[in-house]
Amino acid sequence: MVSSLTQSQDSLNEQDSDKLTRIRHTSAHIMAMAVQKLFPGTKVAIGPVTETGFYYDFDCPVSITTDDLAKIEVEMRRIIKANLPIIREEVERAEIRAEITELNEPYKLEILERIPASEIITRYFIGTPEIANSEPSLFVTDIKPTNNCWWDLCAGPHINFTGEIDANAFKLLNVAGAYWQGDETKQQLQRIYGTAWTTKVELETYLQQREEALRRDHRKLGQELNLFSIQEEAGGGLVFWHPKGAIIRYIIEDYWRKSHLESGYQLLYTPHVANLDLWKTSGHFDFYQENMFDSMDVENQAYQIKPMNCPFHVLTYKHQLHSYRELPLRWAELGTVYRYERSGALHGLMRVRGFTQDDAHIFCLPEQIAEEILGVLNLTEKILSDFGFKKYEVNLSTRPDKSVGNDDVWELATTALEQALNAKGWNYSIDEGGGAFYGPKIDIKIKDAIGRLWQCSTIQVDFNLPQRFEMEYIASDGSRQQPIMIHRAIFGSLERFFGILIENYAGDFPLWLAPVQLRLLPVSDDCREYATSVANDLQKSGFRVELDRSGERLGKQIRTAELEKIPVVAVVGKKEVENKTLSVRSRKSGDLGVLNLAELVKYLQNSLNLTGG
Repeated sequence: MVSSLTQSQDSLNEQDSDKLTRIRHTSAHIMAMAVQKLFPGTKVAIGPVTETGFYYDFDCPVSITTDDLAKIEVEMRRIIKANLPIIREEVERAEIRAEITELNEPYKLEILERIPASEIITRYFIGTPEIANSEPSLFVTDIKPTNNCWWDLCAGPHINFTGEIDANAFKLLNVAGAYWQGDETKQQLQRIYGTAWTTKVELETYLQQREEALRRDHRKLGQELNLFSIQEEAGGGLVFWHPKGAIIRYIIEDYWRKSHLESGYQLLYTPHVANLDLWKTSGHFDFYQENMFDSMDVENQAYQIKPMNCPFHVLTYKHQLHSYRELPLRWAELGTVYRYERSGALHGLMRVRGFTQDDAHIFCLPEQIAEEILGVLNLTEKILSDFGFKKYEVNLSTRPDKSVGNDDVWELATTALEQALNAKGWNYSIDEGGGAFYGPKIDIKIKDAIGRLWQCSTIQVDFNLPQRFEMEYIASDGSRQQPIMIHRAIFGSLERFFGILIENYAGDFPLWLAPVQLRLLPVSDDCREYATSVANDLQKSGFRVELDRSGERLGKQIRTAELEKIPVVAVVGKKEVENKTLSVRSRKSGDLGVLNLAELVKYLQNSLNLTGG
């Protein structure tokens, strides 16, 4: 065995992001050490770093509750202030297997068995183990745990001493259930989430943003505003769009179709299932099978519910032979697909099993790639901007080590993507080797109202499917050539994009997207006939209007409309009935005074023009 203090291997000038990763990784270990001390008999599973912190999964003989987090934090601070060393040790597989077996840590044993034989196995100690060497050295042999230290199998990296963590810059956030390896057929564990930062100020800033994010949580708002639900009776990860959510989806789809038709796209509708042989030809059966539902038997033939739309668009292209004069062909579809996700990975609208992609495929000549990509970037900017997203992070991902296609085609496609991005004038980063095996790609992340980045739009050049399906066009010289295929999605999926919209606007949608644009509030039953007449007239003018039918007092009606984030409310009282007017109030602009119907329609139309409707 070979061991060393972490400091002997790490640079003292690590980048801030690397330092934060080490702090969080070590914080996870410190939390696990504290939990095993406070809850004897607890077994540890995995404890990775996350984007904003860390978590650890435990098999604990008692239920750990939110109330226990404070005492776990106290023990963690004790460990931090003890300034214990973090020691890395390389171990032999047989020896560490015996030690884990003796400790009766079944999850560690499973983790060990998953480590490839070619990889070095390492563990990290917190505290000072017993060392057989008598001479001081950074490299020691025969390390043994003692009662004053804790260890876990880990690849690292970690900091050098626990005292490098600011004891006031971490916090345990919550406890949740998690199946071992995300498999609902396996043991359910207890997962403790935490966050750690370099300073107390950074922690406080994060906690404020987290509180704001929780306020905007699309799952909570979706229920409060009656937009959608996930009905476990029907199955996890399947979205039910309620009337108010469905009308927003209709608006999104209608806008999407009009935008694409105006940009030279044609619309497609394709089946939801196909013969399994299609997915073998496309390669999905070989490379994507774990994300596909099981096939079904149809008259002794295997059929597969679709996880992708692209093979259907390819078959549509192959239905007839095309000339170079017809290219580019731009085909778009709001195609619903189904992918198997483990129940532990499902998350509201963000991770589901059935969703609708705003898919489009462009079939073009090699010399048309740059121009077509620029057209996609322009359309993407227009659509995302109209939905309120105007700040982006853009990445260009290049050829990975494992890929198909020759060097010339990859260079042609990558250069075309670069030319399009440069022509667009967008700043972008290069992700070397981050492309798909079948071609380079552009990924666009949008920034929401509170500064979070969301991956939405993707543009990918594909050499693989045209080759697999032997796609052709007749070139100008009469020869048959293979077209270039471009995959692209702007929203990604309607479900996920809707979730992002809910959180971006905190459920307070702009007028053009609001499921109910105006609600009429009759003061009494005597005012209801006039209010109904106004509602009918506004609906005929194309506005989404509701009449409050609760029979509640006016104050309660106003409060309910406020909670439901209705953009405009109009009070209908005795005076309004007599004068054929309405007392109007806007959520954004406050009291608008007394308006007649024509004035209200004009106000609504002007507001729609300002907000993209």
